[in-house]
Amino acid sequence: MSGPDNQMPQLTLDASELAKADTPTLTLGAEPPAAPAAVEEKKPEPVQIDESMLTEAERKMVDEFSKKIDISDSQLVLQYGSAAQKSVAGFSESALANVRNKDLGEVGDTLTNLVVELKNFGQEEEEKGIFGFFKKAGSKMETMKVQYTKAEVNVDKIARELEQHQVTLMKDIAMFDQMYELNLKYYKELTMYIIAGKKRLAEVQSGQLEELRQKAERTGAQEDAQAYNDLVQMCNRFEKKLHDLELTRMVSIQMGPQTRMLQNNDTLMVEKIQSSLVNTIPLWKSQMVLALGLENSRKATAAQSAVTNATNELLKKNAEMLKMGTIATAKEAERSIIDIETLQHTNQQLISTLDEVIQIQRDGAQKRRAAEVELGRIEGELRQKLMELRN
Repeated sequence: MSGPDNQMPQLTLDASELAKADTPTLTLGAEPPAAPAAVEEKKPEPVQIDESMLTEAERKMVDEFSKKIDISDSQLVLQYGSAAQKSVAGFSESALANVRNKDLGEVGDTLTNLVVELKNFGQEEEEKGIFGFFKKAGSKMETMKVQYTKAEVNVDKIARELEQHQVTLMKDIAMFDQMYELNLKYYKELTMYIIAGKKRLAEVQSGQLEELRQKAERTGAQEDAQAYNDLVQMCNRFEKKLHDLELTRMVSIQMGPQTRMLQNNDTLMVEKIQSSLVNTIPLWKSQMVLALGLENSRKATAAQSAVTNATNELLKKNAEMLKMGTIATAKEAERSIIDIETLQHTNQQLISTLDEVIQIQRDGAQKRRAAEVELGRIEGELRQKLMELRN
């Protein structure tokens, strides 16, 4: 299947486009060996979004794209990267809908019904005295055949339901592969948008913005000061836009392992269904064939005691197998699709991100207030200088 991994990331300004063990120490002296120095825990290094993340072709694309960015265009700043953001939003909604519409409880119920059906086989005979049937020539064989036929019909019906569940889950697994590859593409696009935007912002701040500032200081004209201030505001807006893209990129990063986790859950369930289809059911049928064969042997050899003992062993083994299968299936049916620890970790990460965003916004506001005070001081100095020239 050809997936989206062959596609190059697309950048557009138009929003309508899409540890080894310790070595033992030996000593001949009375002094105990010195304790090993505590190993300082290595802290994770923060990831820097820069061109080192890109291939040579992607760097070239980013260089060419950054030259087209006009920070003074308010509409462009508003729509910058929105196509990729919408793609991530659509991807998240699709994944959520898939999880919401899927009921893995049905699979657990079907597996439970299979175990109950196998466990109940021969229960009626046991209540009436199963060993009595072995002692009755002719009637026992017919009773077992009737019971086997009835149970076989129900088990075959359950097997068909399990096969349908298996097909559905395998389709979902393939879909999650496609969704994962799409998310990689969206993540790469967002990364390139951010790098291109930061590169263009740095060029404007060190070039055009600095020129306007020098011009405003040189001429003292109000319109020159206003032009400088306008570009400062546009740079601030564009910087905030890039920050929004970084938040969206983080969502895309989290969606990768989340998608694989959902896919792994489906894979585990497919394996359990496969085990029931190729192991549990055939094994049960094989055991019943053996039971019928033992009954025929009893008739032929009149080994009443041997047949009774073999049947008891068969019932014990079946009971033990069914018990183990029932417990394992019940445990699996009660297991959550997503561990609570994972949800707690994700929630902590989101809270931490929000705290950082709030701090960044506060710092930004503080810097803007400081800039306003500085602009006022600059304007006052200009006016004072103009008054000195007039005198």
